Amino acid sequence: MTKPVKVLFVCLGNICRSPTAHGIFDQLVKEAGLQDQIHIDSAGTSDWHVGKAPDSRTVARARQRGYDLSPLRARQFVCSDFDQFDYVLGMDDSNMANMRQLHPGKFDGTFELFLNFGSRQDYREVPDPYYGGEKGFDLVIDLVEQASEGLLTHIRQHHLDSYHLVEK
Repeated sequence: MTKPVKVLFVCLGNICRSPTAHGIFDQLVKEAGLQDQIHIDSAGTSDWHVGKAPDSRTVARARQRGYDLSPLRARQFVCSDFDQFDYVLGMDDSNMANMRQLHPGKFDGTFELFLNFGSRQDYREVPDPYYGGEKGFDLVIDLVEQASEGLLTHIRQHHLDSYHLVEK
């Protein structure tokens, strides 16, 4: 077996968007039986919430949609993450700019906006729902679900020895 593909989702505080992506993509990977071949983590560019659980609204909305984010804890993105991950995926341009400041100059992996793996043309970035209402959290989940499907397809096609779909 080849070494696992490692995916890191990054937002500002690692309490709303990136843990949502982490939890949704993790569930998708497990449903596909690929948890030994794809490893997932999330981080924030700031250190405001290190060690804390995801925002309670994020956890609640995700739970209503069938995802469990409760085991996740925030951590800060560090330069060495570029050495540890094959995919470093930001939620918005600001996250990308913050990570770019730590960029070592040479990174052989994929460093881009997460929604580039989705097919929706109306959003380039995952909007931060922190100061909004429930609809904002639902939109984040909708965008993340769709982009997660695209990311999993991409990883299967480009990195995994066997490309097999699991019927739902």
